[in-house]
Amino acid sequence: MSDDLVQDRHAQATALLGTTGAARSRVDSKESERASRRWWDADAGDYHDTHGEFLGTASPGGEFVWCPEGLHEGDMRLLGEIAGKRILELGCGSAPCARWLAGQGAHPVGLDLSMGMLSRGLAAMEQGGPRVPLVQAGAEDLPFAGESFDLACSAFGAVPFVADSARVMREVARVLRPGGRWVFAVNHPMRWIFRDDPGPDGLEAVLPYFDRTPYTEFDGDGRCTYVEHHRTIGDRVREIVGAGLVLDDIVEPDWPEWLDREWGQWSPLRGQIFPGTAIFVSHKPE
Repeated sequence: MSDDLVQDRHAQATALLGTTGAARSRVDSKESERASRRWWDADAGDYHDTHGEFLGTASPGGEFVWCPEGLHEGDMRLLGEIAGKRILELGCGSAPCARWLAGQGAHPVGLDLSMGMLSRGLAAMEQGGPRVPLVQAGAEDLPFAGESFDLACSAFGAVPFVADSARVMREVARVLRPGGRWVFAVNHPMRWIFRDDPGPDGLEAVLPYFDRTPYTEFDGDGRCTYVEHHRTIGDRVREIVGAGLVLDDIVEPDWPEWLDREWGQWSPLRGQIFPGTAIFVSHKPE
């Protein structure tokens, strides 16, 4: 990502955090968590101004949109039967997905690192609609007892932003009851090889798919202000299976004809050529 793109898309966060550039550099769990908490606190305003209507964040009842391609859980039913189920959402942000689940008769709990994001969910719930418990915590160490949830989900939350995503899979497996599903959406791993650009420049493969070095942004003192971690499709599969879960499906959404908006690197131009999202569907054996 170029510095210009960083500034244009996240002006408030880059100004607050003093972001001056970007690089590929190693980041451990502690530094990754610190950077992500500060970033999402700082970017909450711009994020909701840009994507809030699409995601239904301001609606007291929320919406459950899996990805920039607009897949809705009400249509996809990737979680299966949700009424009466206790559901954990990782990286819930302002919790539009958890609020939508509650409106469908589920008993969700939303978890996120950022109080800036969670506070927007609390503000939305003050306007009416179902109440959802929100917890500020990281995904690598879930503050819940074993086998305490029927289902778990994440729509572009937590998983791409942690240094040890294999640990996240093990933690989810720990808190899931036998038979419970774990469904999460992330950037499609093949996107790593392209520039983070929705236009023609984003159609040229320029980066090694097998380089797992995180993408980072940093301030004038070299401190990480944003981090995103890459895993290959094979890495994701091994992490899921290594946690004792069963992989049921990998959904690669087509770009819908009706959708003409850009979202960061997502665009109709790129979406017609290669996938932008991968949704992993798995379950814990009985």
